Amino acid sequence: MKYKAIFFDRDGTLTYANKEKVKWYKETVEEWSKKEFELDYDKMMRLFDAAGYPKQGLKSIDEEKDFWKRYYEELLKGEGITDSIEEKVELLFSELWCNNDRELYDEVIEVMKYFKDKGYKIGIISDTSPSLQITLENLGLGRYIDSYTCSDLVGAMKPEPLIYNTALNSLKVTASESIYVDDYDIEADGARNLGFTSFHIDRSGNKENEWTIKSLKEIIDYVKRQS
Repeated sequence: MKYKAIFFDRDGTLTYANKEKVKWYKETVEEWSKKEFELDYDKMMRLFDAAGYPKQGLKSIDEEKDFWKRYYEELLKGEGITDSIEEKVELLFSELWCNNDRELYDEVIEVMKYFKDKGYKIGIISDTSPSLQITLENLGLGRYIDSYTCSDLVGAMKPEPLIYNTALNSLKVTASESIYVDDYDIEADGARNLGFTSFHIDRSGNKENEWTIKSLKEIIDYVKRQS
């Protein structure tokens, strides 16, 4: 077998935001603030700064929990919400942190099972915090995954070589023995530059080239053609 391992990004590759949770979040904050609530990327980054996201990243689950509570406090204050802040922070945290906040794309279990049954080692490489493992175990993927590599604990984000190499070392495989898939082309390219067979997943179908796929099941087809 040419390949020994397959690595996946998490968000946008295996998971997407739970729409019901997103709806609840928006409606709850609007009920409290009595005005429309929108949260774009720039606003979220400003809240990260205000809540004191450490430059070196979050290094433990407890540190992550404390950060998110500070984050929700800053968010509420920014929306002009001043009454019962502690209770509201606790509600947002309990509903939104590692509590059905993500869903799996339809093909994920089938693809994970295929590669596990074929004897592949399976790893996750994600630009995120220490709860990476919890979020995927909550979705029933723990039985398939052998290693979790997150940027906060490594101290490097994709496409920096360190995070990919840390993941390879965790499974004791080389890049040439490994497949990688990510929904960001620059991060898929970063893995390919190190020697991975790397795919960019674009479910919209707007981008077409040799290494772009619309479904994770296309990786199964690729592997079968190589054997």
